[in-house]
Amino acid sequence: MNAVTASNPLQTLIVIGNGMVGHHCVEQLVARGALERYRIHVFGEESRRAYDRVHLSEYLGGRDAESMALSDAAFYRQEGLTLHLNAVVTGVDRHRRQVITAEGSFSYDSLVFATGSYPFVPPVAGAEGNSRLVYRTIDDLDLIRNAAQGARRGVVVGGGLLGLEAANALKSLDLEAHVVEFAPRLMPVQLDEMGGASLKSRIESLGVGVHLSRATQEIKSGRKHRYQMLFADKTALETDLIVFSAGIRPRDGLAKKSGLAIGERGGIIVDERCRTSDAHIYAIGECAVWNGNIFGLVAPGYQMARIVTGELCGELVEPFAGADMSTKLKLLGVDVGSIGDAHGATPGARSYRYIDEATSSYRRLVISQDGKRVLGAVLIGDNSYYDTLLQYVQNTIAPPMDPASLILPAGQAAPLLGIDVLPATATICSCHNVSKGAICCAIDEGCTDVAGVKACTKAGTGCGGCAGLLKQVVEHELACRGVAVDKSLCEHFAYTRQELYAFTRVEGIETFEEMLARHGRGKMGCDICKPVVGSILASCWNRPIQDPKLVPLQDTNDTFMANMQKNGTYSIVPRIPAGEITPEGLIAIGAVAKKYELYTKITGGQRIDLFGAELHQLPDIWAELIAAGFETGHAYGKSTRTVKSCVGSTWCRYGVQDSVKMALDIEHRYKGLRAPHKLKFAVSGCTRECAEAQSKDIGVIATENGWNLYVCGNGGMRPRHAELFATDLDDATLIRYIDRLLMLYIRTADKLQRTSVWRESLEGGLDYLKAVVIDDSLDLGAELEAQMQLVVDRYECEWANTIGDPEKLKRFRTFVNESGGDPDIHFVEERGQRRPAPPRARVIPIVEEIA
Repeated sequence: MNAVTASNPLQTLIVIGNGMVGHHCVEQLVARGALERYRIHVFGEESRRAYDRVHLSEYLGGRDAESMALSDAAFYRQEGLTLHLNAVVTGVDRHRRQVITAEGSFSYDSLVFATGSYPFVPPVAGAEGNSRLVYRTIDDLDLIRNAAQGARRGVVVGGGLLGLEAANALKSLDLEAHVVEFAPRLMPVQLDEMGGASLKSRIESLGVGVHLSRATQEIKSGRKHRYQMLFADKTALETDLIVFSAGIRPRDGLAKKSGLAIGERGGIIVDERCRTSDAHIYAIGECAVWNGNIFGLVAPGYQMARIVTGELCGELVEPFAGADMSTKLKLLGVDVGSIGDAHGATPGARSYRYIDEATSSYRRLVISQDGKRVLGAVLIGDNSYYDTLLQYVQNTIAPPMDPASLILPAGQAAPLLGIDVLPATATICSCHNVSKGAICCAIDEGCTDVAGVKACTKAGTGCGGCAGLLKQVVEHELACRGVAVDKSLCEHFAYTRQELYAFTRVEGIETFEEMLARHGRGKMGCDICKPVVGSILASCWNRPIQDPKLVPLQDTNDTFMANMQKNGTYSIVPRIPAGEITPEGLIAIGAVAKKYELYTKITGGQRIDLFGAELHQLPDIWAELIAAGFETGHAYGKSTRTVKSCVGSTWCRYGVQDSVKMALDIEHRYKGLRAPHKLKFAVSGCTRECAEAQSKDIGVIATENGWNLYVCGNGGMRPRHAELFATDLDDATLIRYIDRLLMLYIRTADKLQRTSVWRESLEGGLDYLKAVVIDDSLDLGAELEAQMQLVVDRYECEWANTIGDPEKLKRFRTFVNESGGDPDIHFVEERGQRRPAPPRARVIPIVEEIA
């Protein structure tokens, strides 16, 4: 119960705005016991309580709106806390200290403006309806999704952070996406000219059109598309919908109407305590302007919320003194980082730049004139440098003698900044302002793992960008206190994946039950250990994945030997070794796709994917494909996926070796190989690199004298260039080195660890790997080769094995008592093919008590 006395009655606190910052303020108030002194009312204009806007684009990918909520509905049902949804505040009477809404007037003792911002839409003639969409709320995304029905092309006006997020949303709706930016480069606030050019190149390579230095003057009816955008330079662009993301403006209209002081360019003026010109009113987040600046990121808003919470609860807090606007993002799948003085605007600042035109990667390091401080950085294409550089900037750590080494590629770069070097004041989580010292205190108070530290400090629970650094700090600090860091796979196995692999090999273990009995605890296992042990068993002994001993260990994709898609259907991916296929093979695939109404797409790995198969159809489809000479492509497993190739010397006038034959040999050799993570290969017939071998786990490039071998590259979330491992190899030596390297990787890598991450974690780096594989320094070569040969000899197509076994076929039923499909799976037709019907948003109503 609230502590209320006649002499000390509860005061009323009103928060206008239930976005991320407004919610964080309320959350902090509750955590600090504010309900003992305040009756709190929160007014939100939307129909749903506060949700995660940082990951807004996931909603269009099928994520449920309710799952994005920042709290349970019960949070706002606490005694003394009332949330008013669909509640528009129309006025603030400062003289009477009242907030006016359609529900009536509410008196306050203290008031917090957390009204945020609104998307700026420039005055463009003809901008209305589907040519005037914005990207800000879940309701906005529903409008965009509706506008995308039957559309082919979408345009985003604005090439900043939100604009590129909006472009990604359009791509997720299967639209041809374009970005129109008024400035001469993308992300002009965060990136310098070369960084913007690098980002443009990467985004265009993903199929997104980028139009710079374009000012939209008018929108008219189009000829081939719904609309035509006319630009000031007399050029035009047609589109079916337009999303404006040309910046934000503070929502200060209500404050201005009530007579509060407003900044020259908008925003409610606040002091270092986030207090407005009225001592009873505060403003936080994007609606506030401090020292002439508006802060458009969530972390500064959270910082302001904490300051106001301290003020209202009578606590001493550090005054607001500006905020770090460094950002680490993944935009359209491209890593983008901006730290500190990214533009080098500090007088006397000098810069170091690393440019890789082949991959459109760019890094810039800004150093002070005296060379003693790192001032800022720009990163395009690889954010693995971000955490280290951020700590150099935030904690004024002196750079190494050669500052350029901080941004050089792996192998040439300076050693990573040790956790022990970071001072206690170093900020680990900027969203919740959690320092290294706070994490150390949490550990001293009894937290013994990352989960405990997260619960105690909230570090890592905001945008999630600090997760890797947080884990390093926690493990380092536990080790410093003599606490053994538990690296158990799970509660059932007190061992790492590497140790379980060793048990499997040395003891000849071939079942999960045997592994659990000898080295585990409990009787069942879990979703962590079962797939890991299943992968190890498959890597060692190459038994069919449908072997009764392995089936219970698999996830959905492996269980049904197909990748489940978002609407509950599955994809069919027949293997097309090296991308080589006969006309008969093409006809067979086309006939299957036509018969079963499957969506077809040619992939970047030179395969043909067939989408939309229901569970009960999988055996029939694969029976026809196998009869036509195809076999499983293992697209569902952590295994060898594709071996991409160019046409090589057979057709190309530049080719110096037969890249297709080598790619076929490699794919047929390793096609049954299971590994800790998926594997991709490529073979190029000359140094022009048409097969993009240097972005693969194993890349082979032809030379006049043989083959150059590149290893441990990958695309994905953190792209990494493969490294040159050996040159001018003959065929037999090339295969021998690949055998050894892959089996060493399978033996020593952690669960779900890519070859690139494994390589970076190896003590001794590439030189050590060369010594083991090429020089056979550990005398393991023959053993590794023999283990690989066992896998090769035991290969069989898993689908061919399954369709001939009635018992295994029983698994492929949607319902146990019926043989048909799922009536809840629906399709729509677009561009002549079936697509999943768009998911409908689920809105769970909340009934609030209005005081």
